[in-house]
Amino acid sequence: QVRVVESGGGLVQAGGSLTLSCVVSGRTSLSDYAMGWFRQAPGKERDFVAAIASRWSASGTYYGDSAKGRFSISRDNTKNTMYLQMNSLKPEDTAVYYCALSSRSDVTMTENGYRDWGQGTQVTVSS
Repeated sequence: QVRVVESGGGLVQAGGSLTLSCVVSGRTSLSDYAMGWFRQAPGKERDFVAAIASRWSASGTYYGDSAKGRFSISRDNTKNTMYLQMNSLKPEDTAVYYCALSSRSDVTMTENGYRDWGQGTQVTVSS
């Protein structure tokens, strides 16, 4: 059974930084699959934040508009872990952040491209 667990959320002041981590267990050859981060703010739909391709794909990384220039996604396949470094945080970044494991090797921005999800970690940015 695949298990996806996020950590690293918390309360931070505007302009600060946080690094989220996502550990996946129960999936063999994790490096064959893309992974992504999504977020959901109160009262809003879940939005794409960033994604990172598998070792077999040339598609690399991709960011949603809200993350470009401020967030950085990376992965350590030896630790079955993905990261999201978030800098210059804004109050509008406040949301529950979800890690997801794709069924594909290339990056995808749509939720239906991901089949395993974590429970989320809360990020709150105060003004």
